[in-house]
Amino acid sequence: MYFCHKFYESLKTTMDVLLKSARIIDPESAYHNKVRDILVSEGVIQILSDSIIPTGEMQVLENVCVSQGWADSSVCFGEPGFEERETLINGMRTAEKSGFTHLLINPLTYPIVDSQSGVVYIKNKTVHCAATAHPIGALTIESKGEYLSELFDMKNGGAVAFGDYKKTISNSNLLKIALQYTQSFGGIVISFPNDTKIMGKGVVNEHVEATRLGLKGIPALAEELIVARDLAILEYTGGKLHIPTISTAKSAALIKEAKAKGLDVSCSVAIHNLHFTDEVLENFNTNYKVLPPLRDKTNVQSLREALNEGVIDFVTSDHNPLDIELKFKEFDWAAFGTIGLENAFGVLTQYTTIEQAIQLLTAARKRFAIPSSPIVEGTPADMTLFTLEDTSVFTVNDILSSSKNSAFIGEKMKGKVVGIIARNQLILN
Repeated sequence: MYFCHKFYESLKTTMDVLLKSARIIDPESAYHNKVRDILVSEGVIQILSDSIIPTGEMQVLENVCVSQGWADSSVCFGEPGFEERETLINGMRTAEKSGFTHLLINPLTYPIVDSQSGVVYIKNKTVHCAATAHPIGALTIESKGEYLSELFDMKNGGAVAFGDYKKTISNSNLLKIALQYTQSFGGIVISFPNDTKIMGKGVVNEHVEATRLGLKGIPALAEELIVARDLAILEYTGGKLHIPTISTAKSAALIKEAKAKGLDVSCSVAIHNLHFTDEVLENFNTNYKVLPPLRDKTNVQSLREALNEGVIDFVTSDHNPLDIELKFKEFDWAAFGTIGLENAFGVLTQYTTIEQAIQLLTAARKRFAIPSSPIVEGTPADMTLFTLEDTSVFTVNDILSSSKNSAFIGEKMKGKVVGIIARNQLILN
């Protein structure tokens, strides 16, 4: 740990950073969609001007776009317990180079983060990173779905929400109690929508492709039943609910209806569910085995429409590093999950405007009470730097994660992340 901390300390900005002719994309700033020179000194935006003369002590970056730092609402890093998949330090570095300054980290760990000490461990281990880790505490003890964890204690330790990652809350009464209890301190409950009984031994979307390939299907109904149940309970109890990584048209429609009723609900979509259809399964590549599964064209198109209509609140990488022992298997036996931090921006820009893309990449900040950092003078610098013109093809050599289970190898990327400025550090690619 000492080495990691010293390593990050060495990266802290020791000189001023000058962004020349930077295009600002930030609706919270008076300079939104304007081109300005930006001087960052001591981790604070000191000057915004038409022209700033650089000096020899400044690091100068020209013709970049800048926005508030992006937030990812669902990442896994393995540590503690699964360091062979990914460590916290390398995971944070991967996120930083992918443009993210805030990461909501799932309790897919061993032991499971279901107590304040687990939350504090993640906070302390990443304290010197440029990006900020925001642990998601397990909703139930050991994520077994039987008894609620020490939610209030975890919130006091720094947890921003509570959920059992890909494990469904099968006990409806437990979800009811969780939504009621968390209201006392403004907590957010995360409920993954998947009826495991209906899913059964399914591994891919229940559709033509599953039949053609001889793989067991996961019906859209498995997701939609739980979404409908959760929204009914939310309407009864009140509280704050987040439904992660939806994948079907009906799920989006149900959430749209709930929002119209005034329910406090948000939802996300994983970048791979937005980009791929189940037709890519042709070669039985286990990197495409994800949960929820890649759906058919109709559902994927509906997700893209819901994205642009504002029904879907934000996009997540749903980054889940898995080592070769978990992925290099027959399709039926391989684990669910793909990495995606490195690809979130380059894929999302293909399906929406840049303004909308930035909105989708930053909206999780507001939902999970992460302070905003508008690009105005006097604000601590918490920003992402990127360009729009570059296009590239993602290769295995571009993977920064320790695990290489990427569904995006060979895919086109639009735009490029230049780096981030956060916590008085400049991280560049």
